[in-house]
Amino acid sequence: MGRGDAAGRRDADGPAGQAGPPDLQGLHRFRTAVLLVVGVLVATGLVLRFWARSDLWLDEALTVNIARLPLAHLPAALRRDGAPPLYYVLLHFWMGLYGTSDLAVRSLSGVLGCLTLPFVWVAGRRLGGRGVGLAAVLLLATSPFAVRYSTENRMYALVILLVAMGVVALQRALERPRPGNLVAVGACVAGLLYTHYWSLYLVGVTGLFLAFEARWGPVARRTGARRALLAVAAGCITFLPWMPVFVFQIRHTGTPWAEPASFVALVNAISSFGGGPTSQGRGLALMYFALAGFGLFGAARGGFHIDLDLRTRPVGRGLAVAVVGTLSAAVVGGTLFTSAFQARYASVVLVPVLLLVALGVATFGDARVRLGVMAVAVACGLAGSFPNIWTSRTQAGQVAAALAAGARPGDVIAFCPDQLGPAVDRLMPPGRYQEVTFPRRSSPAFVDWVDYAAVNEHADPAAFAAYLEALAGSSHQVWFVWMGGYQSLATKCESIGGQLQADRHFAARQAVAGVAPTQALVGYEGMGLLRFTPVATGP
Repeated sequence: MGRGDAAGRRDADGPAGQAGPPDLQGLHRFRTAVLLVVGVLVATGLVLRFWARSDLWLDEALTVNIARLPLAHLPAALRRDGAPPLYYVLLHFWMGLYGTSDLAVRSLSGVLGCLTLPFVWVAGRRLGGRGVGLAAVLLLATSPFAVRYSTENRMYALVILLVAMGVVALQRALERPRPGNLVAVGACVAGLLYTHYWSLYLVGVTGLFLAFEARWGPVARRTGARRALLAVAAGCITFLPWMPVFVFQIRHTGTPWAEPASFVALVNAISSFGGGPTSQGRGLALMYFALAGFGLFGAARGGFHIDLDLRTRPVGRGLAVAVVGTLSAAVVGGTLFTSAFQARYASVVLVPVLLLVALGVATFGDARVRLGVMAVAVACGLAGSFPNIWTSRTQAGQVAAALAAGARPGDVIAFCPDQLGPAVDRLMPPGRYQEVTFPRRSSPAFVDWVDYAAVNEHADPAAFAAYLEALAGSSHQVWFVWMGGYQSLATKCESIGGQLQADRHFAARQAVAGVAPTQALVGYEGMGLLRFTPVATGP
């Protein structure tokens, strides 16, 4: 190399043996590209929160029917339903503005899901800086679980939003226990308690954690912890007016349609955050478990090394307590009160889990590894989210179409169990048919959960079949919408079908093509449809 080459190298790299200045323009282009990709991914997640083609299933249709009642009737309706009132009140006013179409009623959850993202960004940034905040937003935006419940007309998107708001409010209150921050903590607690009863477990665990921090935590945080604990207590006090309804629900409604929670079920609930029992869902769930572990125990040591501290990292400790403590309390509560478990109830810990996962991503010291991990997580999340667009949640649409094609005014439409009624009834012309449900012989618009298991146990299938024959008389058909395998009903729905099949009053007895009962074809509600034509009218 000649003298001129050496001089040129010194000019480019600076003094001999030292690296030159970083390529600031290239770094700026890279950051711009990353932000552009992040924006596109977040926008995709927002669109997915308003895009679902399935008809409303039981819980969604029932929620609409309750929410459209006058507000003064909500407490009585919810005594029979078993839920707290906040989401129903919000939906009541929302439907007053936008109507009751599937898109309209589901859009409330979509909006709530979108509003959650900025709070998760703030919570993540306060935990670990911009990188953690950005990772948390991406994880939530593309979460199959969050997308699914942002397209469902139920309270779970509101639960997720209130938890995210509560995390931010609690962070601020612990650092600066000013009145505004403390009021925000109390308001989030009250909102959660009036939205879903599993919030009781989260609020209780949070209160215990704050009590520990107030007594044995870092000195600088003790004052904030004490005042935040008082704010949590104040939020709980607001629940007292609802206590009579809550006590009645515990004694009489409960959840007689599923088994109580267990530790295996709770592990599966966290797995559902990844999107359920699909290849990409299981892969994403495994990533969540591993990254959450890094978020709690890991610390970066160089670009490709992570040290594990079994004492846990302080930044992730509170999140881990919230997740593990809440789910453990749910197991105990489910055992004591025989309350059921569904994966969607774990929505109360989705935000803490994703914040732990985002902390885990930040433990990778090399930026390329962080980007690769996030790319895989986002790809798996979107792969699990897109099927939500076309996946059916109920066979109600098929049943309603078959009834529209063959049923006549005045025909009897019977549902067994009554849980099949709301989704189908929503799609039927009002007043056209005689609709009745087993076991209570009531309207299909509502399900009365009061002492449900006992009512099912004492219901008589033969008497119900005779009742249907009497309703039909000699001029109307009976259409029997049924599904077996429901908790507390044994084979009573099959028995009703058998009674009708053996009834000589009916000349034509047939299963309606296209709506054979199967759970395999739908996400939630499989249904069968049987048609019975009286002798007098012929086939």
